[in-house]
Amino acid sequence: MQEHQGTTTKADIIQMACDKTKISKQQVTEVIELFFETLKKNLERGKNIKISSFGNFVLRKKRPRPGRNPQTGKYIEITARQVLTFRPSPLFKDQVNK
Repeated sequence: MQEHQGTTTKADIIQMACDKTKISKQQVTEVIELFFETLKKNLERGKNIKISSFGNFVLRKKRPRPGRNPQTGKYIEITARQVLTFRPSPLFKDQVNK
């Protein structure tokens, strides 16, 4: 597995799954791609994602608010938008903090 400055990539996840399951790389890639595509499509539809023992991906609506351009100092309005947040489960938090 290749180290990416402390970052695990999708390719790393695919390789780890191949090594652990002995399933072909092509099959693992298809499953991983389908998994991420399913997450994205559900989030695009406004659905939150809950993965037991891992955490929740939650869409939050942010209201428009005043802001400032740091280069010019000019005040602008930051438009309303949705943001995606991740809230780890207590079990996952405990595992990470061991």
